[in-house]
Amino acid sequence: MGADLTDFPIHPLTPDRWDDFEHLFGPEKGANGGCWCQWHRLPRREFKALERSGRKGAMQACVRRGPPPGLLAYAGDLAVAWVAIAPRVDVPVFDRGKVSAPAEDGHSNGALAITCFYLRLVWRKLGLMRRLTQAAIVEARAAGAPSLEVAAIDPDKTLTSGEGFVGLASVFRALGFEKVARRSPRRPLMRLSLLDESPTGSGF
Repeated sequence: MGADLTDFPIHPLTPDRWDDFEHLFGPEKGANGGCWCQWHRLPRREFKALERSGRKGAMQACVRRGPPPGLLAYAGDLAVAWVAIAPRVDVPVFDRGKVSAPAEDGHSNGALAITCFYLRLVWRKLGLMRRLTQAAIVEARAAGAPSLEVAAIDPDKTLTSGEGFVGLASVFRALGFEKVARRSPRRPLMRLSLLDESPTGSGF
């Protein structure tokens, strides 16, 4: 059974929350493999050339420039989980990826994309991926996006370390996302249509 998810408020990553984000990722570590959430934003050659410190700087510049590139979940004053959400145009590696490229139905235009999650170890398996996804849906609706997409993993075996960072297909399926393409047995492109929803606030 998951935790009471109302105990984990969600906030966009704005410049005033950078220190919280940095603490979550680890000032030197940069989360998975020193990515600093640049894996889907930077061409591979540039990603490798920047190394960890350069990727950190790129992410900080992204936060300063806005709009917020994702959402933080908190336990008290501690940021414990992260989801990256952005327009497809802002995550070109995702947009051109083999499993995540726009679907042939033409309805990926203008979509926002969820590209990754990162959770502190002791706060995993509490339902925070679902909580963050629900918050991302709210943000996408507020932004007036036509849809929200994700190339989640649909495992046919136990996940190895780090594989779940793209999100679990079962979580998205339970929230109404539907498969719109499958170029890999384990990585369906999934979409939640938001066309029936009216914008309710600020966003991307």
